[in-house]
Amino acid sequence: MFAPLIDRYERFGIHLGLERIHRLLDLLGDPHLKVPIVHVAGTNGKGSVCAYLSSVLTAAGYRVGRYTSPHLVDWTERICINEQPIAATTLTQLLLDLEAVLAPTQLVPTQFEVLTALAWQYFAQQEVDVAVIEVGLGGRLDATNVCDRPLVSVITSLSLEHWQRLGPTLADIAGEKAGVCKLHCPVVVGPLPPEAAAVVKAKIASLDCPAYWPQPARRIERPAVNIPESSSLPWAEVAGVAFPLSLSGDIQLTNSALAISVLQQLRSQGWAISDDAIIQGMAHTRWPGRLQWVQWHQHPLLIDGAHNPAAALELRRYVDSLQVPAVHWVMGMLATKDHRDILNTLLRPGDALSLSPVPDHSSADVQELAQLATDICPHLTYCQYYPHLDLALQSTLGTHKSPASASPLAVLCGSLYLVGHYLKTYPPTV
Repeated sequence: MFAPLIDRYERFGIHLGLERIHRLLDLLGDPHLKVPIVHVAGTNGKGSVCAYLSSVLTAAGYRVGRYTSPHLVDWTERICINEQPIAATTLTQLLLDLEAVLAPTQLVPTQFEVLTALAWQYFAQQEVDVAVIEVGLGGRLDATNVCDRPLVSVITSLSLEHWQRLGPTLADIAGEKAGVCKLHCPVVVGPLPPEAAAVVKAKIASLDCPAYWPQPARRIERPAVNIPESSSLPWAEVAGVAFPLSLSGDIQLTNSALAISVLQQLRSQGWAISDDAIIQGMAHTRWPGRLQWVQWHQHPLLIDGAHNPAAALELRRYVDSLQVPAVHWVMGMLATKDHRDILNTLLRPGDALSLSPVPDHSSADVQELAQLATDICPHLTYCQYYPHLDLALQSTLGTHKSPASASPLAVLCGSLYLVGHYLKTYPPTV
């Protein structure tokens, strides 16, 4: 219903800039001015931080909007209130209403600008108390960057990605990300490379922003708290706040610390967020497709986007922590990604690799990826490419193979779109 309508805007491509989104929002009565926001930018970790914040603020009793991208299975995932995706019929009607006011104009918005306007409209109509808004690309010229007074701005991380649009150096990219900083508004910043940190610090100083650079959380023993949903989870602590970690990987020590710092800033502004709400919200946080364990025909499978070198490094660290003797990777990547660095980060001698195209997207050529992989890691035990994901999975976890402990660890990664295709084809059972 909704997908064919929104797909029509894909042909307009990606064009950074704020003029079109401001005109769109003006046609809708400027809904973005009616919604307090937390604005989250960064290369990696944006989604996890948004998920933590949305979950905790929901547990604290607030009506919370969340706008993220991309989606994994359905467009409705991008626009949520209190963790619940917008109804497809509601999203469709919002788009039809927008097109009715758009028709008399000469405005030609991009797909992301349309979705962003729909999110603002929905959140304003539903009178949310706060919206957690994830930047789509960059920051300064991103369609989400239309509010002059965010409650808190966040820059989670920064690495060399989307350089074709954001600039060829870390300093260039940092300048774009730092565009979410606003005059006198607090900013929470994660660990950045020195070249990027210098640019962000200069921007913060020029805008007189209160700035917070939290250290990663540290793991602790589970405290004596009577919250059953946290009993099986590892715990962490930062700045005197203890909480369970429901998302996997050491990177979550950094992401969770950023979320806690944002929550502390909101507390200082008068938002009622109790320690119990933090514990409950952190325990209930879910962010699919990132270090997520699923079952494929009763075989365990780890799925993760790992769509850039920094994300691939975190996946490799998590896999190493499992101390498995070998890994069978099932991978597909978009044509625009840094294939060499991702493969170099993930592959080890003794690993195996099955490659699949990313369906319905500009996929990298799997035959070329196979050649690159064997050049990078000539001692792979297996490297083959397949025309679609199901065959690649069968090569890795076919039912004729030994189950569970006798098999290498199987990991599906390389693209969030490939992970989304998997989740749509094989929905996890709850």
